[in-house]
Amino acid sequence: NGIFIASGIVTLLGLIPGMPHFVFLPLGAAGIGLGYYIRQLAAEQQKEAVNAEAAAEVEPTKRELDWEDIDQVEVIALDIGYGLVPLANTQSGGQLLTRIRGIRKKLSAELGFLIQPIRIRDNLDLEPEVYQISLHGVVRGSGDVRVGKLLAINSSDMPAPIDGEPTTEPAFGLDALWIESSQAELARGLGYTVVDAPTAIATHINTVIGESASELLGQDETQQLLDKVAIRYPKLVGSLVPDLLPLSTVTQVLQNLLAESVPVKDMRNIIDTLTAHAKENQDASHLTSLVRPKLGRLICQPLVDDTGTLTVITLAPDLEKLLESSRAGTETDHITLDPTLANSMIESLRAEAEKIQDTGTVATLVVSPGLRSWMSRFVRVRVPDLTVLSYTEIPDDQRIQVQSSIGGETAIEGETE
Repeated sequence: NGIFIASGIVTLLGLIPGMPHFVFLPLGAAGIGLGYYIRQLAAEQQKEAVNAEAAAEVEPTKRELDWEDIDQVEVIALDIGYGLVPLANTQSGGQLLTRIRGIRKKLSAELGFLIQPIRIRDNLDLEPEVYQISLHGVVRGSGDVRVGKLLAINSSDMPAPIDGEPTTEPAFGLDALWIESSQAELARGLGYTVVDAPTAIATHINTVIGESASELLGQDETQQLLDKVAIRYPKLVGSLVPDLLPLSTVTQVLQNLLAESVPVKDMRNIIDTLTAHAKENQDASHLTSLVRPKLGRLICQPLVDDTGTLTVITLAPDLEKLLESSRAGTETDHITLDPTLANSMIESLRAEAEKIQDTGTVATLVVSPGLRSWMSRFVRVRVPDLTVLSYTEIPDDQRIQVQSSIGGETAIEGETE
C-alpha cells in the first residue's frame, strides 16, 4: 500500500504544469507496477502457506502405519506415581535403583539365568504414591508406599500396639503399619520387621519375578545360557542343539523346571540328561520328568528343615492305585476325577499342608513318578504352597518324616522315619 501511495503522489506531481513530467510520470508508473507485482507475489505465498498447513493437518491421517508406530512392551517394568519419583532419584539419595539392582542380581544367581533389566517409568495415571509391577505389559502386582516413612510388618498374631497408619505389606499381604523413622527402634523392640519404602517395593518385585520366572526365560535367554555353558563344556552343548533337540524344546524344559521353582543352575546335568534321552522322546514334558531326578538334591535342598529332614505327605496306596488306573492306557498324564473325590483330596491336602507349615516347614507331597506331573498341576492353584515330588526325585540318603497319608476322604495320621 505504501508503494501505491508514493507512486500516486509522484504521478500527480508529473501532471502539474511546469514540473519535469518526463521524470515523474515514468517513475510513478514504475512504482505502480512494482506495487502490483509485490501484491500478487504476497497473495501467492499466502495461498501456498494455507495449502501447506492444510496438508500438514491431513498428513497424519493419510500416512501409512509402519513399525516405528508400534511400541514393544517391556519384559519387566515398574510404573511409579509422581510422588514416588524421589525414591528413584539417586542424586537426592533415592535408594530404589540400588535395591532393584540387588534384587536382580540375587534372582539371577538363584534362578540360574540373567534376569532382564527392570524398566522404571513415572506414570501420571497412577495415584502419587502407587506403583505397579508389569511383566510383558500385564500388571502382576501393585501397592502403595509412603515416602519418608518406614513399614513395620507384624509377624505375630497378637502384635504390641504402636502408632502408625494401618496398611498391608504388598508382597505377602501381611498386616503392617507406616511409622515415622523415630519409631523404628521401638517397633523392632516390639517384634516388628521394619523396612523402608524402597525395600518394600524391591521385595514385592522379588516375589513377582520369583513366581513368574518361567515367563521370563525365552529362546534368547536359553541360547545365552547355552553359550555360557559352552565356554566350559563346548562338546556337551554342541552335541545337543541343534543336532538332537531344537532350541525351542530345550527352552520348554527349562521353563517347566522354573514353573515349579526348580532353578536351572545345574545346566551340565540338565544337558547330560537331555542328550542321553533326546533320541528316545522329544516331548518337553517327558524330558522334564527325566531331568528332575537328576536334580533331586537341588530340588530337595530348600524343602528340608533345620535338621535336614524332609517332612512329607503321601497318598494312601488305594488312592494312588485308583489314580494310576485312571491314566492307564493313555498317552498323556491327564486324569479325570469324580468331583467329590477331587474336593475331598484337596481339602485333606490343604489341611495337612497347613499343619506342616505351622511348624515352619515346607509342605511336600510325594507320589509315584507317573502321577507327579498331573498332581503338581492339580494342586498348583488349589494348594499353592504344596510342593509335589516323585519318589525318584528324593536322594537315597535323604532323611524323611511322613506327616500323614491321604486317602480318598480322610487323612491317616502317622509318623515314619
